[in-house]
Amino acid sequence: RMSSMTIGADGLGLISYQDSGNEDLKVAHCSDTDCTTATITTLDFTDDVGRYTSMTIGADGLGLISYWDNTSDDLKVAHCSDTNCTTATITTLDSTGSVGYYTSITIGADGLGLISYYDDTNENLKVAHCSDTNCTTATITTLDATWTVGWYTSMTIGADGLGLISYYDATNSALKVAHCSDTNCTSATITALDATGTVGRYPSITIGADGLGLISYYDDTSDDLKVAHCSDTNCTSATITTLDSTDDVGRYTSMTIGADGLGLISYYDNTSDDLKVAHCSDTNCTSATITTLDSTDDVGRYSSITIGADGLGLISYWDLSNKNLKVAHCENAFCSPYFR
Repeated sequence: RMSSMTIGADGLGLISYQDSGNEDLKVAHCSDTDCTTATITTLDFTDDVGRYTSMTIGADGLGLISYWDNTSDDLKVAHCSDTNCTTATITTLDSTGSVGYYTSITIGADGLGLISYYDDTNENLKVAHCSDTNCTTATITTLDATWTVGWYTSMTIGADGLGLISYYDATNSALKVAHCSDTNCTSATITALDATGTVGRYPSITIGADGLGLISYYDDTSDDLKVAHCSDTNCTSATITTLDSTDDVGRYTSMTIGADGLGLISYYDNTSDDLKVAHCSDTNCTSATITTLDSTDDVGRYSSITIGADGLGLISYWDLSNKNLKVAHCENAFCSPYFR
């Protein structure tokens, strides 16, 4: 469960996730573009580890994974030793109090890792800027300390080369965005983008073809999937759209930009227990084509979507009924079996 998918330097999918049965951090390296089979490796099995994983590919072409150590309440990083990630160097980055929830990792303009996460002790949003490619040390900054903030973080790098973080403000039940003021993200401009009702859980942020941020998230009041299209690089305001309002939908969202330059969102239908995908109809994602991808048993939680070397979507997600990690490989840009 809690999977994160990216495409490795070899053009094949690489997935980090927690083996909830053994409480380990594991990695699956896809054997082909469709990810019909994979090599499975246990990277960290020290106590209860691997929750809230997030994976990216570093400047050295190797995987870099951030995750939470539940036993020690620490933020940890695994730097893969090879393309397949069959071994890794494990580092504890932050051990001050209970830290490391809801991690999200990306590579900054300086080629170094940048990690957003939640400090449960102080109820703050924090960022770790790696000091080297392997991320064996990092500079730690508290970005938002306004009450209980920093749940469900998602980080990307904006068109200006600076970090952009979407997250949930639990005190005000709002979707917030932090735009880093420098490469190290030692400070940021904070904006509440949507505060209508209880909104902003499970956000996922990416940069659209227009160079502006695009955020998918869950509206808990209306039980809907929503999207915010940033109006400027700093994302100080946004156009808000409800994409799917059929029953209770929109949890565990993950967003990427497809080969056609349009947003592609994977998410969970809580009413039908299904994995769904929304393909944006325009750059602003003011409407979308909705498809149910997997409706076998209870599937689709903790989804993570990326675009494969073939230009098609690749989604990792959890099969709750069978306690399995599953992957869906889209057949076309719309990720719809009925598109011709």
